[in-house]
Order: sequence, then structure tokens, then C-alpha cells
Amino acid sequence: MFETLLQKLQEDDYLTLETTPQHEPTMHNIIERIKKFKLQNKVDGFSCTDNPLAKLRYNALFASLKLQQEFKKPVIATMTMRDRNKIALQSDLLGASDFNVRAILALTGDPAKMSDQPNTKGVFEANSIMLLKIIKSFNYGMDYSGHPFKIEPKQIFPFSVVNSYAKSFTSLEKKMHNKIQNGSLGIISQPVFDIKNAEKLLESFDRAKEDVEGDKKKAQLIFGLFPITKLRTALFLSAQVPGIHVPQMWIDKLESAHKISEEEEYKVGMQLSQDIYKEIRKFHPKVHLMTANRFDVANEIIS
Repeated sequence: MFETLLQKLQEDDYLTLETTPQHEPTMHNIIERIKKFKLQNKVDGFSCTDNPLAKLRYNALFASLKLQQEFKKPVIATMTMRDRNKIALQSDLLGASDFNVRAILALTGDPAKMSDQPNTKGVFEANSIMLLKIIKSFNYGMDYSGHPFKIEPKQIFPFSVVNSYAKSFTSLEKKMHNKIQNGSLGIISQPVFDIKNAEKLLESFDRAKEDVEGDKKKAQLIFGLFPITKLRTALFLSAQVPGIHVPQMWIDKLESAHKISEEEEYKVGMQLSQDIYKEIRKFHPKVHLMTANRFDVANEIIS
């Protein structure tokens, strides 16, 4: 399952779809909505977010297990440093490995102060590089402190993230290099909305790989895509989310459409989103689609 996903990432077209578990004790609604649009037949795998914005949600590892069991497709489970120390991280990885949840997206995590749970404190023993190093240790048959396991865990497939835009792309290059050196097989970018931005990011990624050896050379950049169908979403992302650049052309077109009608706004946003999806797929067909559980939007983009 995971070997096939990795092969597609390294040698072929690759498409994964993000899911966000909800503030409820079941994955049933998400699973049924994926089935409604038969998205399991249109993507190579899924991902599950881990309490994004520090808001309480169904556990990402259990959610990944449910999706894998239901759709027989690989799922990349997000794990953040915000909520776990190195004991909890390793304990979760051991249990996840036993249930074949073995693709892990290593994130530092959003600040705990954003949480909807009163007086929450973040753990943050380190950033996501520590989790990549833990996974590397597991893949060599030992824990983070160097103690060997009597039974070696199954291989874990680590992924990580990077901003899609920066005033200095040199800083992104260094971060990507560090993540590749620590075993990241795929680096998923924040959403891109402009082909020139994507080209620049890919150039930086290629430079980040220049000095790495062996299998690390096989690491791939995966472009994050987030369809925008509302002007307010474009304005929010542009102004409030670091590491994302929404072109002024998108904002201008959405603004004009917004003045006409809600339907026109959606139509224009969808067309812009479909266009960048098609351009990216021609240029570098490795895409991670994020739609905030708008599976109708995901289906329209893919179709």
C-alpha cells in the first residue's frame, strides 16, 4: 500500500486529498461524503490533519486507520509536536505501526494559544525535525535514545511541510535541505496560486537536494493546492497566513465577481482554481489537495 504510494510519488503522477477529522466521536460523516463523490477512486491516498489551529478534533491516527480500513488506500497521518513529548510521540508511533498507519506528516503545530480548550499549554519539546529523527531511529530498529527494539517496527514513511512563498527563498531552501537530510520522502508546500511561484519553489527544492546522498535524492516536492471560491478566503489567506502568496489578479477577479453575485464569485474562483490545478499537473504532477472537507469542491477540481 505505502510502497505503491511512494512509487507513484517518485516515478508517476501523485494526488492526495486532505481530510480534517471533526469535533465529534466518529469519522462516519467524512467517510460517507467521500463515498458520495467516489473520491477514493480518484486519488492515490488521503491525509488526516491533527487538531489544526489547536482546536479539539477526532484523533488523526485513529482517523487514518478508519480511512485505510474503509477505502484500502494509504493515509498520511499528521502528528504535531504541540501536543506530545518524545515519550508520547514514540508511543503513538509504536501503536500506529502495529495497525499499519505508517505514513506520518511531521508538523511543529499551531500555537496552543489558538485552542478552543481553556488554558491549554503546548508541549513543543522541539520542532518537527525531532519527529523526523525519531522516525529515522525507528526505521533503524531503535528508539530515540538508542535502545534497540526486540521486534523491529514496520517501516515508517515520513513527510513534512514547507511554506510556498518567502521574501528570501534561500531560507526555504535551507529548511527543505534539513528535512530531506532527516529522511523526509515528500515535502508538501503551503498552497500555491501562481505557476511562477511554483516554478521558483521547485527550483529551490532542486537546489536543496543537490548535496544529499543515496535514497534521499528521491525526495519529492508536493504542491499544496487550496481551491478558493470566495473573495473573503483570498483576502484572509493573503493577509493572515504567513508563507502563502495569493496573486493580486485572483483578488481582483474575485472582487469583480463578488459585486455581481455569489454564484459568479464561485464560478470565477472555481475556474481560477481548476486552471492552477491543471497547470501544476502538467508542470509537476505531484499534488496535495486541501479543501477543508469541501469534498464537492474537491470532486469538481479533479473532474
